[in-house]
Amino acid sequence: MSIQNRVLPIIVFSQFCCTSLWFAGNAVMGDLLESFSLESSALGHLTSAVQIGFIFGTLIFAILTIADRFATSKVFLISAVLGAVFNLGTTFNNNTFPSLFFFRFMTGFFLAGIYPVGMKIASDFFKKGLGKSLGFLVGALVLGTALPHLLKGLGTNSPWRLIIFVTSGLATLGGFLMFTLVPNGPFRKQSKRIDLSAFLTVFKNKEFRSSAFGYFGHMWELYAFWAFVPVIIATFLKLNPEEEINISLLSFIIIAVGGIGCVIGGYISQHYGIKKTAFSALLLSCILCILSPIIFFFSSKIFLILFLIIWGIVVIADSPLFSTLVAQNAIAESKGTALTIVNCIGFFITIFSIQLLNSLESQIDSRYIYITLAIGPIIGLIALAKNTSDVPPLK
Repeated sequence: MSIQNRVLPIIVFSQFCCTSLWFAGNAVMGDLLESFSLESSALGHLTSAVQIGFIFGTLIFAILTIADRFATSKVFLISAVLGAVFNLGTTFNNNTFPSLFFFRFMTGFFLAGIYPVGMKIASDFFKKGLGKSLGFLVGALVLGTALPHLLKGLGTNSPWRLIIFVTSGLATLGGFLMFTLVPNGPFRKQSKRIDLSAFLTVFKNKEFRSSAFGYFGHMWELYAFWAFVPVIIATFLKLNPEEEINISLLSFIIIAVGGIGCVIGGYISQHYGIKKTAFSALLLSCILCILSPIIFFFSSKIFLILFLIIWGIVVIADSPLFSTLVAQNAIAESKGTALTIVNCIGFFITIFSIQLLNSLESQIDSRYIYITLAIGPIIGLIALAKNTSDVPPLK
């Protein structure tokens, strides 16, 4: 067995374990609101806290070119352990909104050493088939993100703190597996010094720039959709009180099924090209944003579930493909920094889309607010159509 085939399952499993930290707070948000007497608007703010933390983390990691100067497996381990520690902070009995915001912020900060660093590790092992490999890796991110919803859905009578303990334990396990079993990849090129100009110079390449803007448009939609999946289902139930749905379990299915979309997208891209496949997924997702009000006008639970599952597949299927385009259009010595920078800006954008939905929900008919998620895909499609050359399909 080649070293690539040996390490890929480890990288994927470690990514799955560690990214379970991401939505751990969202899965128990109702319990947090009740236990600490928070207002309902805390959902959007605490979700944004993770994103803001991730943004600051990726900014610091990018400016200091950490992923290109230090052993990536060690960076991954340290980030996983510290992320797990701050995740546990949400279980403290005397928490208030500021302390919860801080703990979720710091969890997001150290996720900056997990998600983009995991992609950097994978890109150090793969040149051919990187799109497929990142498809598995982002699929693991999706499953890890969805896992807290599954734990909540299956254990509705379990203490909410147990979900926090489990996700922190998984993150620690994932960090140690990556550190002990994954060496430096054969295509790794280490940077010897801090390059403070890297944050700006990577965007001078027009193909890199177009790939990045396609990713930014995708990100406007993705995390806002994920964060509001439980809200979408709850809105449907409010309009159709005769229906019964396990919100946490269905939220898990809708988010987790995106992992299948990532893997399928990776395989499709081998035959039709990275750019074309990413463009198609982003276009389909854009169409679903525009059509989203119809799920509330059809009083059908089956239609709601099918619509959201399809949306859950296409909303994330292009993510590993955009990361592939970014990685392959970046200079080898700054590949980790380039991925981190793009993640930083992409997650900064998610703050605005999440807060926009949070604000619109109290101001207009909530059945129509998800149309605004189409703004990002439209911009991303325009950027992707302009300059980005495709990565040729495998023969």
